[in-house]
Amino acid sequence: MTASGMNSQEARDIAYHLHSYTNAARHLEIGPMVIERGEGAYVFDNAGKRYFEAMAGLWSVGLGFNEQRLVDAATRQMQALPFYHSFSHKSHGPVIDLAEKLISIAPVPMSKVYFTNSGSEANDTVVKLLWYRSNALGQPQRKKIISRLRGYHGVTIASASLTGLPNNHRSFDLPISNVLHTMAPHFGSEGNEGESEEDFATRCAEELEALIQREGPDTIAAFIGEPVMGAGGVIVPPRTYWEKIQAVLKRHDILLVADEVICALGRTGKMFACETFGIEPDVLVMSKQITSSYFPLSAFMINERVFEPIAEESDRIGVLGHGFTASGHPVGAAVALENIAIIEERDLVRNAAETGAYMQDRLNALADHPLVAETRGIGLIGALELEPGEIPGQRGALMNRIMQDKGVISRNMTDAMAFCPPLIVSRAQIDEMMGVVTESLDILQQQMPA
Repeated sequence: MTASGMNSQEARDIAYHLHSYTNAARHLEIGPMVIERGEGAYVFDNAGKRYFEAMAGLWSVGLGFNEQRLVDAATRQMQALPFYHSFSHKSHGPVIDLAEKLISIAPVPMSKVYFTNSGSEANDTVVKLLWYRSNALGQPQRKKIISRLRGYHGVTIASASLTGLPNNHRSFDLPISNVLHTMAPHFGSEGNEGESEEDFATRCAEELEALIQREGPDTIAAFIGEPVMGAGGVIVPPRTYWEKIQAVLKRHDILLVADEVICALGRTGKMFACETFGIEPDVLVMSKQITSSYFPLSAFMINERVFEPIAEESDRIGVLGHGFTASGHPVGAAVALENIAIIEERDLVRNAAETGAYMQDRLNALADHPLVAETRGIGLIGALELEPGEIPGQRGALMNRIMQDKGVISRNMTDAMAFCPPLIVSRAQIDEMMGVVTESLDILQQQMPA
């Protein structure tokens, strides 16, 4: 490598940077694609090539990559109060305003908001507070959390344990104890021959009931689930699923945690996916689109049923012994407030519903392609599942590379190609994206062995 090559961004990244969700050894060979700037739904690499960001970054940049109002909100807050904390009865204006705003738009009555910095931290904290609450109620045995296979809830020790994907557990000595997993609600892969969606949903609920009975209902603190599974393959639950799951939980007085880290603030065509699916959670977790990822921020809302025992226990002990330096950061809170204001002013939730329906139509039109096993989605989140090859994920990885070469960034989850464009996306941009998808499928088919 030349001296100039050794000093390139790519070479320095290889030399100094350990990446998330990357084959670290392979990265030493191929290096990174360096993204330099963004414009609306597009990003540009350091060679000037433009890409349509079909994943909104990481399911998260709702307003696109150069929303000046968010930059201005951060700048104003940096100038006024660049940091303050929320420990020991301290607060500040932006976090108070944001907490009030979130409670006011919650899909069900909520009592308090707790702020963290990522979805992983939020779910990790939820687990701690559920354990704390059980102790407060004099139910120390009620500590188990039920999650689902293929669910995704984060990568901290507790949240990665909730996650139901093998590579988040392998070689990490996870999951921890008191985390249980029930079946994924994917009718396409789990449904039996001749079984209707409603019958499949009944079977999912029956499996949950059986798990609860085996473990003992009085040992289960909560059930956690994404309204629509994201990283597990964009799995939309079958009809009546959430109705039947909630009936099981209510029968045993088990709390429901809705992980809306991906879905909250418009993704499914409603402000919250809980509205889309008739979910009535006790805890609702959000992140990603809360600031369009312009600033690290996450939050969860708890209802009075969850809050009251926690408050009483903190009074008995003298303190709620948990917190992060940057919880409710004033800059993040200011950005979130402006972000939500823009979503409301520009009616982006309706855009997600209407343009999302168009995206689903375009995806479904590819269902008969020889390489397509299934299309699925709702609103502005969808997936195109490829027929598997000899090696799981091989076709998905190749499809991903073909699309990226043609200027569309997607993400393959094994052989499922995910699509989650910014909330600001237009029909013309959906056409652009789907044109590349269609062309890439044809190229992939040509490259398959006869």
